[in-house]
Amino acid sequence: MRTAARSGLVAAATALLGAVAAAPPGAPDWTAAPAAGRPYAYLEGPAGSVLQDTLSVTNRGARPLTVRLGGQGAPVAFAARSVTVPARTRADVPFAVTVTADTPPGEHRGTVRATAAGREVRVDLRLRVSGPQLAALTVEDVHVDTTTGTLRYTLVNRGSTVLAPHLAVRAEGVLGTVLDRPGRPLPLTLRPGRRATRTEPWPDPPALDSVTVRLTATAPGAAPATATAEAAFASGPALTGLAGLLLAAAGGGAYAVRRRGRARTQRASAGANS
Repeated sequence: MRTAARSGLVAAATALLGAVAAAPPGAPDWTAAPAAGRPYAYLEGPAGSVLQDTLSVTNRGARPLTVRLGGQGAPVAFAARSVTVPARTRADVPFAVTVTADTPPGEHRGTVRATAAGREVRVDLRLRVSGPQLAALTVEDVHVDTTTGTLRYTLVNRGSTVLAPHLAVRAEGVLGTVLDRPGRPLPLTLRPGRRATRTEPWPDPPALDSVTVRLTATAPGAAPATATAEAAFASGPALTGLAGLLLAAAGGGAYAVRRRGRARTQRASAGANS
Protein backbone atom coordinates (compact mmCIF):
# COMPACT_ATOMS: atom_id res chain seq x y z
CA MET A 1 0.00 0.00 0.00
CA ARG A 2 1.24 3.43 -0.94
CA THR A 3 -0.04 6.87 -0.12
CA ALA A 4 -0.25 9.82 -2.52
CA ALA A 5 -0.87 13.51 -1.76
CA ARG A 6 -4.45 14.77 -2.13
CA SER A 7 -3.58 17.09 -5.04
CA GLY A 8 -1.91 14.46 -7.18
CA LEU A 9 -3.74 11.37 -8.40
CA VAL A 10 -1.64 9.01 -10.45
CA ALA A 11 1.16 10.85 -12.18
CA ALA A 12 3.68 8.05 -12.49
CA ALA A 13 4.15 6.46 -15.90
CA THR A 14 3.41 2.79 -16.46
CA ALA A 15 6.46 0.65 -15.85
CA LEU A 16 7.23 -2.03 -18.45
CA LEU A 17 9.12 -4.81 -16.78
CA GLY A 18 11.16 -7.52 -18.50
CA ALA A 19 10.09 -10.24 -20.85
CA VAL A 20 7.71 -12.95 -19.71
CA ALA A 21 7.24 -16.47 -20.98
CA ALA A 22 4.58 -17.30 -23.53
CA ALA A 23 1.28 -18.54 -22.14
CA PRO A 24 1.08 -22.34 -21.81
CA PRO A 25 -1.57 -24.11 -23.92
CA GLY A 26 -5.10 -23.38 -22.66
CA ALA A 27 -4.00 -20.50 -20.43
CA PRO A 28 -5.20 -16.93 -21.05
CA ASP A 29 -2.91 -14.73 -23.12
CA TRP A 30 -3.08 -11.94 -20.55
CA THR A 31 -3.68 -11.50 -16.82
CA ALA A 32 -4.26 -8.67 -14.35
CA ALA A 33 -3.49 -8.90 -10.66
CA PRO A 34 -2.35 -6.77 -7.71
CA ALA A 35 1.34 -5.99 -7.75
CA ALA A 36 3.79 -8.08 -5.72
CA GLY A 37 1.65 -11.19 -6.08
CA ARG A 38 -0.93 -10.16 -3.50
CA PRO A 39 -4.38 -11.84 -3.63
CA TYR A 40 -6.16 -8.45 -3.58
CA ALA A 41 -5.41 -4.73 -3.57
CA TYR A 42 -5.36 -3.28 -0.07
CA LEU A 43 -5.38 0.42 0.81
CA GLU A 44 -5.62 2.12 4.19
CA GLY A 45 -5.88 5.77 5.19
CA PRO A 46 -8.08 8.48 6.69
CA ALA A 47 -11.09 10.14 5.08
CA GLY A 48 -10.12 12.99 2.79
CA SER A 49 -6.96 11.31 1.47
CA VAL A 50 -5.82 9.85 -1.85
CA LEU A 51 -4.32 6.36 -1.73
CA GLN A 52 -2.23 4.72 -4.43
CA ASP A 53 -1.48 1.14 -5.47
CA THR A 54 -0.37 -0.73 -8.60
CA LEU A 55 -2.03 -3.21 -10.95
CA SER A 56 0.18 -5.65 -12.84
CA VAL A 57 -0.99 -6.44 -16.37
CA THR A 58 0.90 -9.29 -18.07
CA ASN A 59 0.70 -9.88 -21.82
CA ARG A 60 1.92 -13.39 -22.67
CA GLY A 61 0.75 -13.15 -26.27
CA ALA A 62 2.79 -12.59 -29.39
CA ARG A 63 1.25 -9.17 -30.18
CA PRO A 64 0.83 -5.89 -28.28
CA LEU A 65 -2.35 -5.78 -26.21
CA THR A 66 -4.46 -2.73 -25.33
CA VAL A 67 -6.21 -3.09 -21.97
CA ARG A 68 -9.02 -0.80 -20.78
CA LEU A 69 -8.89 0.06 -17.10
CA GLY A 70 -11.49 1.18 -14.56
CA GLY A 71 -13.08 0.55 -11.21
CA GLN A 72 -16.40 -0.27 -9.59
CA GLY A 73 -17.72 0.30 -6.07
CA ALA A 74 -14.87 2.67 -5.27
CA PRO A 75 -13.54 5.92 -6.86
CA VAL A 76 -10.65 4.32 -8.76
CA ALA A 77 -8.64 6.53 -11.11
CA PHE A 78 -5.89 5.58 -13.54
CA ALA A 79 -3.49 7.98 -15.26
CA ALA A 80 -5.00 6.76 -18.56
CA ARG A 81 -8.13 4.78 -19.30
CA SER A 82 -6.15 2.23 -21.28
CA VAL A 83 -2.64 0.90 -21.51
CA THR A 84 -0.90 -0.92 -24.38
CA VAL A 85 1.36 -3.73 -23.22
CA PRO A 86 3.99 -5.06 -25.65
CA ALA A 87 4.13 -8.78 -26.40
CA ARG A 88 5.45 -10.97 -23.59
CA THR A 89 5.78 -8.03 -21.23
CA ARG A 90 4.40 -7.12 -17.83
CA ALA A 91 3.22 -3.56 -17.16
CA ASP A 92 2.81 -2.22 -13.63
CA VAL A 93 0.06 0.40 -13.85
CA PRO A 94 -0.44 2.74 -10.87
CA PHE A 95 -3.94 3.75 -9.80
CA ALA A 96 -5.38 5.92 -7.05
CA VAL A 97 -8.47 5.75 -4.84
CA THR A 98 -9.88 9.04 -3.53
CA VAL A 99 -11.31 8.66 -0.04
CA THR A 100 -13.88 11.44 0.22
CA ALA A 101 -14.23 13.45 3.42
CA ASP A 102 -17.61 11.91 4.20
CA THR A 103 -16.42 8.31 3.87
CA PRO A 104 -17.17 6.57 7.20
CA PRO A 105 -14.44 4.71 9.09
CA GLY A 106 -14.31 0.96 8.61
CA GLU A 107 -13.96 -1.59 5.84
CA HIS A 108 -15.07 -0.85 2.26
CA ARG A 109 -14.97 -3.00 -0.86
CA GLY A 110 -14.66 -2.38 -4.56
CA THR A 111 -13.06 -3.81 -7.70
CA VAL A 112 -10.41 -2.81 -10.21
CA ARG A 113 -11.40 -3.87 -13.72
CA ALA A 114 -9.24 -4.67 -16.74
CA THR A 115 -10.79 -5.50 -20.13
CA ALA A 116 -9.13 -6.72 -23.35
CA ALA A 117 -9.74 -9.16 -26.18
CA GLY A 118 -13.35 -9.75 -25.14
CA ARG A 119 -12.45 -10.72 -21.59
CA GLU A 120 -12.71 -8.84 -18.29
CA VAL A 121 -10.63 -9.43 -15.16
CA ARG A 122 -11.84 -8.09 -11.83
CA VAL A 123 -9.39 -7.57 -8.99
CA ASP A 124 -10.75 -7.34 -5.46
CA LEU A 125 -10.10 -3.97 -3.80
CA ARG A 126 -10.25 -3.63 -0.03
CA LEU A 127 -10.17 -0.21 1.56
CA ARG A 128 -9.85 0.47 5.26
CA VAL A 129 -10.69 4.02 6.36
CA SER A 130 -9.22 4.95 9.72
CA GLY A 131 -10.79 7.24 12.29
CA PRO A 132 -13.17 7.16 15.27
CA GLN A 133 -16.61 5.66 14.71
CA LEU A 134 -19.47 7.77 16.07
CA ALA A 135 -23.17 7.09 15.49
CA ALA A 136 -25.38 10.20 15.83
CA LEU A 137 -28.85 10.79 14.37
CA THR A 138 -31.29 13.71 14.63
CA VAL A 139 -34.91 14.32 13.55
CA GLU A 140 -35.64 17.82 12.30
CA ASP A 141 -38.28 19.97 10.56
CA VAL A 142 -41.33 17.97 11.57
CA HIS A 143 -44.53 19.24 9.93
CA VAL A 144 -48.11 17.94 9.96
CA ASP A 145 -50.37 18.53 6.95
CA THR A 146 -53.77 19.00 8.57
CA THR A 147 -55.54 18.48 5.25
CA THR A 148 -54.15 15.01 4.46
CA GLY A 149 -52.59 14.00 7.78
CA THR A 150 -49.21 13.47 6.10
CA LEU A 151 -46.20 13.88 8.38
CA ARG A 152 -43.05 15.40 6.88
CA TYR A 153 -39.66 15.21 8.61
CA THR A 154 -35.91 15.21 7.96
CA LEU A 155 -33.36 12.70 9.26
CA VAL A 156 -29.74 13.90 9.57
CA ASN A 157 -26.67 11.73 10.12
CA ARG A 158 -24.40 13.80 12.36
CA GLY A 159 -21.92 11.02 13.10
CA SER A 160 -19.14 9.26 11.21
CA THR A 161 -20.76 5.90 10.44
CA VAL A 162 -23.44 4.78 8.00
CA LEU A 163 -26.83 4.56 9.73
CA ALA A 164 -29.90 2.40 9.07
CA PRO A 165 -32.68 4.34 10.85
CA HIS A 166 -35.89 3.08 12.47
CA LEU A 167 -38.89 5.34 13.09
CA ALA A 168 -41.70 5.31 15.68
CA VAL A 169 -44.66 7.71 15.59
CA ARG A 170 -47.04 8.69 18.38
CA ALA A 171 -49.74 11.38 18.50
CA GLU A 172 -51.63 12.55 21.59
CA GLY A 173 -54.96 14.35 21.31
CA VAL A 174 -57.15 16.13 23.85
CA LEU A 175 -58.78 12.87 24.93
CA GLY A 176 -55.76 10.56 24.64
CA THR A 177 -53.61 8.71 22.09
CA VAL A 178 -54.84 8.97 18.49
CA LEU A 179 -51.83 7.38 16.74
CA ASP A 180 -49.29 4.85 17.98
CA ARG A 181 -46.87 3.20 15.52
CA PRO A 182 -43.99 1.20 17.00
CA GLY A 183 -40.50 1.58 15.61
CA ARG A 184 -39.87 -0.05 12.23
CA PRO A 185 -36.90 0.03 9.81
CA LEU A 186 -36.95 2.65 7.07
CA PRO A 187 -35.94 1.73 3.50
CA LEU A 188 -32.80 3.86 3.43
CA THR A 189 -29.26 4.24 4.75
CA LEU A 190 -27.66 7.54 5.66
CA ARG A 191 -23.99 8.26 5.09
CA PRO A 192 -22.19 10.68 7.43
CA GLY A 193 -23.30 14.28 6.95
CA ARG A 194 -26.22 13.33 4.73
CA ARG A 195 -29.87 14.20 5.32
CA ALA A 196 -33.07 12.68 3.98
CA THR A 197 -36.49 14.35 3.93
CA ARG A 198 -39.31 11.82 4.13
CA THR A 199 -43.07 11.63 4.58
CA GLU A 200 -45.16 9.38 6.78
CA PRO A 201 -48.80 8.78 5.81
CA TRP A 202 -51.60 9.19 8.34
CA PRO A 203 -54.70 8.25 6.37
CA ASP A 204 -57.21 8.59 9.25
CA PRO A 205 -56.29 11.66 11.33
CA PRO A 206 -58.90 13.02 13.76
CA ALA A 207 -61.59 15.23 12.25
CA LEU A 208 -61.61 17.60 15.20
CA ASP A 209 -58.77 17.61 17.70
CA SER A 210 -55.61 19.34 18.82
CA VAL A 211 -52.69 16.90 18.73
CA THR A 212 -49.00 16.67 19.55
CA VAL A 213 -47.09 14.40 17.16
CA ARG A 214 -43.83 12.87 18.39
CA LEU A 215 -41.35 11.17 16.05
CA THR A 216 -38.61 8.97 17.52
CA ALA A 217 -35.74 7.84 15.28
CA THR A 218 -33.22 5.19 16.32
CA ALA A 219 -30.22 3.50 14.72
CA PRO A 220 -27.75 0.88 16.00
CA GLY A 221 -25.20 2.56 18.24
CA ALA A 222 -26.94 5.95 18.23
CA ALA A 223 -28.97 7.55 21.01
CA PRO A 224 -32.71 7.89 20.23
CA ALA A 225 -33.62 11.19 18.57
CA THR A 226 -37.06 12.78 19.03
CA ALA A 227 -38.89 15.76 17.63
CA THR A 228 -42.46 17.01 18.02
CA ALA A 229 -44.98 19.12 16.14
CA GLU A 230 -48.36 20.59 17.12
CA ALA A 231 -51.40 20.47 14.84
CA ALA A 232 -55.08 21.40 15.09
CA PHE A 233 -57.48 19.34 12.98
CA ALA A 234 -60.87 20.87 12.11
CA SER A 235 -62.53 19.45 9.01
CA GLY A 236 -65.60 21.03 7.41
CA PRO A 237 -68.04 18.23 8.34
CA ALA A 238 -66.75 18.18 11.89
CA LEU A 239 -67.18 21.93 12.23
CA THR A 240 -70.67 21.69 10.77
CA GLY A 241 -71.57 18.98 13.23
CA LEU A 242 -70.10 20.93 16.11
CA ALA A 243 -72.04 24.04 15.05
CA GLY A 244 -75.21 21.97 14.94
CA LEU A 245 -74.58 20.65 18.42
CA LEU A 246 -73.92 24.14 19.73
CA LEU A 247 -77.09 25.46 18.11
CA ALA A 248 -79.07 22.56 19.48
CA ALA A 249 -77.63 23.14 22.93
CA ALA A 250 -78.36 26.86 22.68
CA GLY A 251 -81.91 26.19 21.49
CA GLY A 252 -82.48 23.69 24.29
CA GLY A 253 -81.19 26.17 26.83
CA ALA A 254 -83.48 28.92 25.52
CA TYR A 255 -86.45 26.58 25.58
CA ALA A 256 -85.70 25.61 29.17
CA VAL A 257 -85.43 29.26 30.17
CA ARG A 258 -88.76 30.03 28.50
CA ARG A 259 -90.42 27.11 30.24
CA ARG A 260 -89.10 28.20 33.62
CA GLY A 261 -90.35 31.73 32.91
CA ARG A 262 -93.82 30.53 31.98
CA ALA A 263 -93.94 28.33 35.07
CA ARG A 264 -93.08 31.26 37.33
CA THR A 265 -95.70 33.41 35.63
CA GLN A 266 -98.38 30.75 36.07
CA ARG A 267 -97.51 30.31 39.75
CA ALA A 268 -97.67 34.06 40.31
CA SER A 269 -101.10 34.27 38.60
CA ALA A 270 -102.44 31.39 40.63
CA GLY A 271 -101.32 33.03 43.90
CA ALA A 272 -102.99 36.33 43.00
CA ASN A 273 -106.33 34.65 42.17
CA SER A 274 -106.38 32.76 45.47
